[in-house]
Amino acid sequence: MKVSQLLNPTLREVPAEAEVVSHQLMLRAGFIRKAAAGIYTYLPLGLRVLKKIEHIVREEMDAKGGQEVMMPIVQPAELWKESGRWDVYGPEMFRLKDRHDREFCLGPTHEEVITDLVRSEVRSYKQLPLLLYQIQNKYRDERRPRFGLMRGREFIMKDLYSFDRDPESARESYRQMYEAYERVFTRCGLTFRAVEADAGAIGGTGGTHEFMVLAESGEAAVVFCPDCNYAANVEKAECVSRPAGEDPGLAGRSGDVLTPDIKTIDQLADFLGIQTSSTIKALLYKGDDRYMLLLVRGDREINEIKVNNALGPFLNLRMADPGEVQTVLGCEHGFIGPVGLASDLFVAADLEVAEMTNAVCGANKKDYHRMGVACGKDFIPNTITDLRMVIAGEPCPKCGAALQEARGIEVGQVFNLGTKYSKALKATYLDDAGKEQIISMGCYGIGVSRTMAAAIEQNNDENGIIWPIPIAPYHCIVVPVTLKDENVVATANTLYAELNKAGVETVIDDRDERPGVKFKDADLVGYPIRLTIGAKALAEGKVEFYTRSTREVELVEVDCVCGRVQQIIREACQA
Repeated sequence: MKVSQLLNPTLREVPAEAEVVSHQLMLRAGFIRKAAAGIYTYLPLGLRVLKKIEHIVREEMDAKGGQEVMMPIVQPAELWKESGRWDVYGPEMFRLKDRHDREFCLGPTHEEVITDLVRSEVRSYKQLPLLLYQIQNKYRDERRPRFGLMRGREFIMKDLYSFDRDPESARESYRQMYEAYERVFTRCGLTFRAVEADAGAIGGTGGTHEFMVLAESGEAAVVFCPDCNYAANVEKAECVSRPAGEDPGLAGRSGDVLTPDIKTIDQLADFLGIQTSSTIKALLYKGDDRYMLLLVRGDREINEIKVNNALGPFLNLRMADPGEVQTVLGCEHGFIGPVGLASDLFVAADLEVAEMTNAVCGANKKDYHRMGVACGKDFIPNTITDLRMVIAGEPCPKCGAALQEARGIEVGQVFNLGTKYSKALKATYLDDAGKEQIISMGCYGIGVSRTMAAAIEQNNDENGIIWPIPIAPYHCIVVPVTLKDENVVATANTLYAELNKAGVETVIDDRDERPGVKFKDADLVGYPIRLTIGAKALAEGKVEFYTRSTREVELVEVDCVCGRVQQIIREACQA
């Protein structure tokens, strides 16, 4: 491909709408253009990257026995109502009606459609296991689409669904897909971690893992153990209870104490001369139509995912507003405590709160807190469970080593669904004894367009994108520094033809532009290898060989260039 003929409109300035690096660089390098909020057109270079990721995904899914299908984007509401998710999925679902007033949605995911297909076509245990997948656009009406391809309203996803005879064989399918995902992201040249995660709206009871591309700009925090293989999203990570120890500031102090205008934990600790870990943070929440008081140590944060899993599930979980606090508890927010509450209010305490024997909490009256409070003596929670967010430095729940934290971008997730959908939609088979059994399921998603963005977030510098070779739009760019020197032009064209004939995806920058402009565009786009043809080096029979990832420049004999490029590409794609 000649750059003069390539639709690659590069930009020098950072677009004001772009907040994250991947969005900025994809716009500047001419990979995407915005059609509407969260909806993008993929230009030729962007589409080439997507197709390469899709190719890797297809190869790994096929290697595990997956069969590709294509399901409808427009899905009938009846299936979603049958599974019970029509009203659960929430406002993120694009809903529409046809001219006959029948309800449909634009598919955010395809569990219902695929289960409906399998229940109609699978009769016998001899047809199982079955792995069916597709690569297709998905639609979710994000409240605030942002970060380019990271959180859009239309995106490209691979979703595979496994159908097995029983939980044991379903776990084997899960293991096979877990391995396939490791292969996919390794082959894409990414640094990633698989972490324990929450199942969210997909559901299921058999566990789930997210695959996170590690990047400082990642929107999700993950913790991992350097000594064992434990890793989890902070929303899912198990917390080990750690007693805070004796607080000298509490010695001999008890009862209600005046704390005028003190509403935050830090203010309270400073005012009383105590540690924040000696306080109890009490927060009134509402789950659907039910109020509950949640208790964590003052130096901890509530984890709403854990709250929902332990006490719900709720369609709508939120913190109560000040008016609700006043109505339910008769006091202002900031002075709430668990002592002396109405008996009908549900109280849930974190594991650490249950161990507190000399704590400070709100006194349920304005400008007062209570000292010397003990769980089990002054108040008895309805339940004691893990309610808090983990932080780096805490002990690993598996081996006790200090957990470390990193930022990650979720690019894939694997779910063991159990019978959540097959039971609701009556997807069954006859076993070898002729008895009807419910199919065990799993589902496995990869955000193809998100993987493209995550690769850029992980691989960039001040000059532009640094593509991993396996998913780069082209492997190599040939840059003649001048079009006025016939020898330079002839050598550039010969190398260009030789590389393409050898299977190296190559472009040639044949524009009548200054060398600096060509170099800037090449770095911005992120071609892994740049071959610069100049008269001075060519007089010695050499060309300048520039490697984008290392910024190393060397002179290489013209006759050796093609073999050298082939070797680099071969080694990079052998994962």
